[in-house]
Amino acid sequence: MPSETSQPTIFLSYAHADAKRAQQLASALSARGYTVWWDNLIEGGAQFAKSIREALEAADAVVVLWSKSSIESDWVADEAAQGRDRKRLVPLSLDGSQPPLGFRQYQTIDLASWRGKASAPQIDAIDRAIGSAVGASPGTARPRAIGGGAGVDRRQMMTIAASVGAVALAGGAYAWRDTLFGPPASERTVAVLPFKNLSGDPTQAYLSDGLTEEIRAALARNVGLQVLAATSSNTARDHTEGATVIASKLGVANLLEGSVQRADDMVRVAIELTDGKTGFSIWSKRIDARLTDIFAFQSDVARTVSNALSVRMATADPAPGGTRNVAAFEDYLRGKALYNLAKDEPTDRQAKALFENAVAADPRFALAHAALSRSLASIASAYAPAVEIKPTFAAAIAEGRKAVELAPKLAEAHLAVGYAMFAGNLDIKGSRPFYDEAYRYGRGNADDLLLYALYAVRAGRPREASEAIERALALDPLNPRTHRAAGSIDFAVRDYAGAAADFQRALQLNPTMSNANAFLGLSLIEAGKLTDARQAIAREKSAMFRLTALAILEHRAGNQAAAERAYAELLSQVGDASLYQQAEVMAQFGRVDEAMALLSRARAIGDSGLIAVASDPLLDPIVKDARFGAFVRNLGFA
Repeated sequence: MPSETSQPTIFLSYAHADAKRAQQLASALSARGYTVWWDNLIEGGAQFAKSIREALEAADAVVVLWSKSSIESDWVADEAAQGRDRKRLVPLSLDGSQPPLGFRQYQTIDLASWRGKASAPQIDAIDRAIGSAVGASPGTARPRAIGGGAGVDRRQMMTIAASVGAVALAGGAYAWRDTLFGPPASERTVAVLPFKNLSGDPTQAYLSDGLTEEIRAALARNVGLQVLAATSSNTARDHTEGATVIASKLGVANLLEGSVQRADDMVRVAIELTDGKTGFSIWSKRIDARLTDIFAFQSDVARTVSNALSVRMATADPAPGGTRNVAAFEDYLRGKALYNLAKDEPTDRQAKALFENAVAADPRFALAHAALSRSLASIASAYAPAVEIKPTFAAAIAEGRKAVELAPKLAEAHLAVGYAMFAGNLDIKGSRPFYDEAYRYGRGNADDLLLYALYAVRAGRPREASEAIERALALDPLNPRTHRAAGSIDFAVRDYAGAAADFQRALQLNPTMSNANAFLGLSLIEAGKLTDARQAIAREKSAMFRLTALAILEHRAGNQAAAERAYAELLSQVGDASLYQQAEVMAQFGRVDEAMALLSRARAIGDSGLIAVASDPLLDPIVKDARFGAFVRNLGFA
């Protein structure tokens, strides 16, 4: 029995369909001071049995969420039975459903009318029931303070909400202790610094960079860890400071460093995990491995690092989607190095060719199929002539589907299909399952979170978008792309001050970032700061976005002749590649018929700008037109 000053540990049992409500309850119980164990893949299969059993055995009480879904779940029934047999069962009903036979002798607390507040009477009742189950007096657990009593702003609250979602591990249960309400640099935060290339050949840098990225991805599969993303970690590439200084700058508690040396198909990798507070080594290892074994090696590193930080890995299996073909793996790494440059069309097409070589060398290399899909979609969006847009997106979808078929739990595969279907076919409903699976398996990856967040806000799911982008910001705070995405989300939900701050931060990190100045200008226009908006728009290098924003600015400023000149320049310089942007300008000018005609033409050629049509503030002047509503519904937006 726990002591009067201990915090009882709660095992939360629920059906996967009730994950959102389970998340709310976990947050409320944690706010009351309880340690909560839960798993959003509780129905995932027998491979999770060991970790579930361990969590059940360690728990002081088993809180079961009965619902129409959970009463049909064998997993929930088994967990409830263990809580009942140990006389530690606390049954709740989410929707008024009665527990199944064998569990009705217990008083069930009704949560059907509960709205998520930790101070609600229903949580008081749960508090008393837990106290009774564990043999302690009610109120044994004590609420933990947030931020030392200081006020919490919108960003902090959204970060907390994102952390709640991230605690649901991809298989196995995780002890949700002080990480949620503790200091930002908890003991489970780690930055993987760029591995050093010791080959003496600069052309081999793709290998050390690629291994760094793959080990980072393997660690990120364990969402019990917070793994700083690549862009933020890479700011310490050529560091000369000590470990404690670097860790402080990056806001993490641990650093993982390494070096790579190659001889033919053998690589020697030296790795060291360092405590960022003390500068002392926690663990180090040197290993000689064949490139054919590298995916297993990466998973071994991830498991060892997780163990050193006292965070259980859900699985020790190699990351899904890999290869044992050396030529395929090298072409994949070279392709990723080029694709990540996001430089220009020749570079992107060269990356595509390397990914094609990789899948030709190993047709079962799912990661390479997913990468090829992403490169095809990028080419279709940015460079393809109008007649090639749809066929290129079709090829991207086919490659992504192949990746999913080969590796059903590979987040990159689901994301590739979802993006290509959404941007290429404007298939909102069809792409949703792929985005949801990408989020399910890739919530430790900032890039996956970023793209999921942009999809979610455009698909009319702003709360999920905010949670995902805040998680991405926590994992990759020095990436201008992440801040630009946050700005796009704030702009879509009409938080123009927040959007302006996001775009300004993105430009601080990368002053030449495409589109950011234009969208900063548009945010400032909506905030009524026209002078500041003009300065931002003038800095935009993209003619399409600069002239679109300028036409809208001049119209808002009452300079209609100047607005018309900017629009005429947009037509002459960019042409049909800007049909969607032309529709935005016409909507702002109040020319509804012309705006609708342009949207129809944009749909005919597959203009990817239409993915924003349902959430775009620039189209607000025409949203009440019945034709616009029909257009949006026909595209598949609810």
